[in-house]
Amino acid sequence: MENFLGTTEKTLKQYFVEWGVAPYRVHQVFTWVYHKEVRDFDLMTNLSKPLRQKLQATFYFSLPGLQEKFSSSDGSVKYLFSLEDGSTIESVWMPSDDRKTLCISTQVGCRLACSFCMTATLGLKRNLTAGEIIGQILKVNEDLGENDRITNVVVMGMGEPLDNYQPLVDALRLMVSPEGMRISNRKITLSTSGLVDKIKDFQEENIHVNLAISLNATLDEVRDQIMPINKKYPIHVLLDALRNYPLKPNRKFTFEYVMLAGINDTDDDAKRLGRLLKGIPSKINLIPFNRIEPGDYHPPSESRLLSFQNYLISRNYSVFIRKNRGTDILGACGQLAAQSSS
Repeated sequence: MENFLGTTEKTLKQYFVEWGVAPYRVHQVFTWVYHKEVRDFDLMTNLSKPLRQKLQATFYFSLPGLQEKFSSSDGSVKYLFSLEDGSTIESVWMPSDDRKTLCISTQVGCRLACSFCMTATLGLKRNLTAGEIIGQILKVNEDLGENDRITNVVVMGMGEPLDNYQPLVDALRLMVSPEGMRISNRKITLSTSGLVDKIKDFQEENIHVNLAISLNATLDEVRDQIMPINKKYPIHVLLDALRNYPLKPNRKFTFEYVMLAGINDTDDDAKRLGRLLKGIPSKINLIPFNRIEPGDYHPPSESRLLSFQNYLISRNYSVFIRKNRGTDILGACGQLAAQSSS
């Protein structure tokens, strides 16, 4: 048997063809599961009893288990979920005035070994299934009141999303599908450290979610040190791929830039960043490093951060300083999972 959550419309349609069931029944099942939130095939009363029995014999429903939940003074909530095999992953719900955003994970751990990232210390344990990816959204929505339900999703929790390519694509299709979760593609942001081959594959998928690029350096020798993936896909290769990416009109890439004191936060870095992104529709998020222990990195001073931002603004870039959320509840990706596995 397989978990129905994560099963794509295409896959279910293939089952129905084998069973001699009309394809429109797929939409009926998805309506029950994703719109009416029914998790029992026997309750799907507009389906025939034989079809319900086939579904019951083929699929089960499983959401991540809520192991722990921590509420921050800033309003954010961090969830530690347990999976069927005992692995743990994290999601963070972050409310603001006009949106309720959930940051979700795509892997148990990560293999890319970015030196400033807590998840990297875990190594890659395994990829998540599509059901485990969307299951984080469904489970958090179950836990929240009606007024706090998720409006926006950022795929930038534990793991490198594009390193878990097909389950990610299947999960995104379920998120944006009118028959599925009905989340606007403009309200989903996919973050990547820059797997260029996968970015090129993804542009053919016709899933026009927002793309965020974790750049974090302006020199290859620096990025090589803090993000080893740069040795395979240097900065110019990554940016050339983005210049050729078919962005929808009025859309921009978000460049995530974690600010590390004395490493990537100089005036020269700001000037290089301005030159590197020239001609690429961009907005820039400057992220003061969220200190983790043990670790050698530190966030820059506020004056250094503002100087960096002001230079880029003077070059006509949209530049935002992203506040760290949940620092009092181990908010950095991987902190809870690392603690839980130790």
